[in-house]
Amino acid sequence: MKALILAAGEGRDVVPFTSTRPKPMIRIAGRYLLEHTIQKLNECGINDVNIVVGHMQNKVIDTFQGGGDFGTNIHYVRQQDARAGIGQAVSEAKDRFIPGEYFMLIYGDVLASQNIFRHTLQAFGVSRSAVASVNLTPSPEMFGNVYLDPRMKITRIIEKPLKEHRGNYVLSGVFILPYSFFSVLEEAGNSMELALSQMAGKNQLNASIWEGGWIDVAYPWDILNANQLLMNEWEKAVIDKTVALKGNVTIEGPVIIEEGVEIRSGTIIQGPAFIGRNSFIGNNVLIRNFTAVGPESTIGYGVELKNCIMFGRSTVGRLSFIGDSVIGTGVDIGSGTMTINRGELGKSVKTRVHEAVIDTGLKKLGAFVGDDVIIGAGNTIIAGTVINAGVSIPHNHSYPM
Repeated sequence: MKALILAAGEGRDVVPFTSTRPKPMIRIAGRYLLEHTIQKLNECGINDVNIVVGHMQNKVIDTFQGGGDFGTNIHYVRQQDARAGIGQAVSEAKDRFIPGEYFMLIYGDVLASQNIFRHTLQAFGVSRSAVASVNLTPSPEMFGNVYLDPRMKITRIIEKPLKEHRGNYVLSGVFILPYSFFSVLEEAGNSMELALSQMAGKNQLNASIWEGGWIDVAYPWDILNANQLLMNEWEKAVIDKTVALKGNVTIEGPVIIEEGVEIRSGTIIQGPAFIGRNSFIGNNVLIRNFTAVGPESTIGYGVELKNCIMFGRSTVGRLSFIGDSVIGTGVDIGSGTMTINRGELGKSVKTRVHEAVIDTGLKKLGAFVGDDVIIGAGNTIIAGTVINAGVSIPHNHSYPM
């Protein structure tokens, strides 16, 4: 079976990171979001992958190329207008598939705790007909809601319904569909919602209930939640033989450390955590749970990192605290920088997405720092702050949201 991954959308709400990369190229738990998808497909025997690309497509193509380094065969479909919608993206890939065969369709911004693709394949093996993975979520108003009959057939699909019409299950973004779906989609004017609803109305769409963890990366704080979702599945430490531990270094729990890393004496790493290749960790650093330090990063003396993601090639100066934050590529954080990671008076943290201020619902949240930002020494970064790519902040400031 072939797979079709939709990776063309702009993902404009995942600010400031999608201004400099496609959403599938965001790093989560040490790997690109798209890399996690390809790896899970490999695990269940699907290694013929078609990827629809659009927004900053060359960053995807240059990284994954033909797929050889990732154990798969990749073909690219270039969507002419990345804002044209999901249905248009699917329809443009029609020529990559064979009449009479089924294919797996995957939304490129969703992640599951375990292998949701294998689970969907098992459901297909029973029904031998179209399958849509569905799951429970605390925020059904954000997704397509589905309604099931006693035979596990999907009877209705309503996109982002009003409160009185909300169901318990939502679409997980994983489907197994027949080639004939392309004709249904064309008749529906390339509306994915309408095409799936037409199949459901004819009792042609089965549900595969996913009971594991699942997340749609829609906002920047979802990156942190997705990171925890994946790291919670780690069971053991994996340390490359080239890693240099200089003196007394304490490693606790499932920690992944890649090749070429040097860690100085006095450092404590509490797993789950990830240290990317060729990074340098100075003396007396504390790296706490759910931290992912991307490749070629430098962490200075006495730094504390807590539940944060660094995409890579970044520096954190000595005696800084970075907590509950996402740091882009090529960021330089000066010594003594502190991220405030809790809201005022115990309230949840609010942050800005474009012109809107959104309540994240999180009691602890730091900052979102775009690529190539320079933060001077002695700065305080207020909880929920978004710093756009390329910004420079002088020494000894408090940087607001």
